[in-house]
Parts: sequence; structure tokens; C-alpha cells
Amino acid sequence: MKQFAIIGLGRFGTLMLEELADTGCELLIIDKSSEVIESYKEKVSAAFVADALSEEIIFKLIPGTIDAAIVDLGDNLEASILVTNYLKKLGVKRIVAKAESDQHEEILLLVGATEVIRPNREAARRIAPLLLSSVLFNYLPISKDFAIAEVRVPQRYVGKTLIEANLRQQHRMNVIALKKPDEDDYRYFLPEYRLDAGDILLVAGKEDDLAEFAKARLPTVKAGMPDMFGKLFSRFGKRK
Repeated sequence: MKQFAIIGLGRFGTLMLEELADTGCELLIIDKSSEVIESYKEKVSAAFVADALSEEIIFKLIPGTIDAAIVDLGDNLEASILVTNYLKKLGVKRIVAKAESDQHEEILLLVGATEVIRPNREAARRIAPLLLSSVLFNYLPISKDFAIAEVRVPQRYVGKTLIEANLRQQHRMNVIALKKPDEDDYRYFLPEYRLDAGDILLVAGKEDDLAEFAKARLPTVKAGMPDMFGKLFSRFGKRK
């Protein structure tokens, strides 16, 4: 049975708890709010009201053999960095931490996070292309520059077969499946099928190639942050 710890029940941490709670895994949660812990204690194997900023607390409550730890301490950047580092020292093999900015992400990776989640950035990357294109219906970034998207067939390809459209060569993307406007489910189709107006393609490829095909400009999402290094290391006192 898988065992997970969720440290901090911010928005991301709460969503992870709700997704994992009914999967049969063992969940341990830590939050400094007694009200929050009271709300979720019946859904998990163990729940603690505690301040995760204490290294002693982390070492006492979390077993180093746990399958993964999820860190979401809201906008307390310093705390998330310290807790991530505590978990790394404890020997936790997989640490998923929520970041607020590019710099925050870099530091989390530096101190031990194996995966960093940027909810605001991921949301922006998914929604902005939809606003900027008249043929893009859904957009899911998979990795740094690869995505899957739902795209309505552009007018220039209506009446052509997939072979004639030659999307793999012309736009460097693969067509996975197709659905008609009045259908809910995708289906495979033969290369000889002639594309109709309104047909929706499920395609995969590099983000820039998909954006060019859909004529959408991808956003650049950045966020600033204060000098965390100074705040973080000041906790340990000035060195002479």
C-alpha cells in the first residue's frame, strides 16, 4: 500500500488530498490550523496539528520510507524551502513541492524537491492559448515544450484527407484521433477520411508547432519574488 504525506493544506495540498483519499493509499497530513485538520481527519490515516517549520516535528511525524511527500505551505516561501530540505535530509525519495515563481522553483529543486508544481503558471499555459485561437478547444502541456490539444480543423484543410493535409510533415504534429461536432467520444479514422468543417482533431506535438497551427501566441508567465536567500540564511545567523 502506498503511503503519502501532505504537509500544508493550501489549495494544491487540499486538491491532492481529495484526489488520493479514495484510492486506498495511506495518507498523513500536517497543518498548523486545527480547523483544517478537523475538516479532513476522517479522510486520512493520520492527521496532526503541527508547525512544519520545526525540523524535529518533520523527523518525528514522517517516516523516511514514505513513498512521497507533498509540500504546500501557501505563500510562505521560506517555510516551503526549509520543509523540502528537511524531507531531503530525512531520506524521502520523492518530494513534490508547490512553487510561486521561477526563482522559488529553482531553490526548491536545489534543496531537494524532485518535482515542482506551478499551479498559476500551468493554468495560464492551458487557458491563454484557448483565448488566442478560434480553433483551439483544449490544451494540455505535458512537459516543457510538448503538449496535447483539441483543434477544430482549419478551413484550409476542409475536404482534404489526412494524407493530403500532411500535418506531420507540414506542422510536425501527430493526429491521435478525431470526433465529429455532435459526438462526445473520439474515434480512430482512416487516412482516406476527408476532413469536414467542424471536425475536431486530438493532436500532439511541440507547443510552438501547435500554436503555429492554431495561430495562437503562447504566453510567457513570470512572477517576481523577494530576495529569499537573504531571508532564508538569516535564520542560521551571520557567519564571521
